[in-house]
Amino acid sequence: MVVADGQGVPLGIQLASASPHECTLIESTLEQVAVPRAGRGRPRKNPERLIYDRAADSDALRARLKRRGIELICPNRSNKRVKTQDGRKLRRYKRRWKIERTIAWLQNFRRLVVRYERQTKMFLAFVHVACLMITVRQF
Repeated sequence: MVVADGQGVPLGIQLASASPHECTLIESTLEQVAVPRAGRGRPRKNPERLIYDRAADSDALRARLKRRGIELICPNRSNKRVKTQDGRKLRRYKRRWKIERTIAWLQNFRRLVVRYERQTKMFLAFVHVACLMITVRQF
């Protein structure tokens, strides 16, 4: 999972196997992120809002993130009867293309697409190098 800022620069990343659902990985990924402040001061641990896809539409996840002061913006699932968000908040969902662009930037590195490394530490090191190169390109 990748967490990116509003410009698509990766802020944090977490690797996991394919078996756990994404909702269970969101909070542990956010623990690795330090959101930079506009001025001076220590980076914040919690972003103001999290824009995610339809897979994260869970009442339990919304409650856990709300306790941390994070607003979850994602469209409702089709089987949900009670709508939790109106159209005004979902206007921010249009900016989701920036995280999709970040994922596409990561997949420009062949070594990440075709996983040659058997050890997770080595693969994570190459992911960090790719994130560093993306960040340097942005500045």
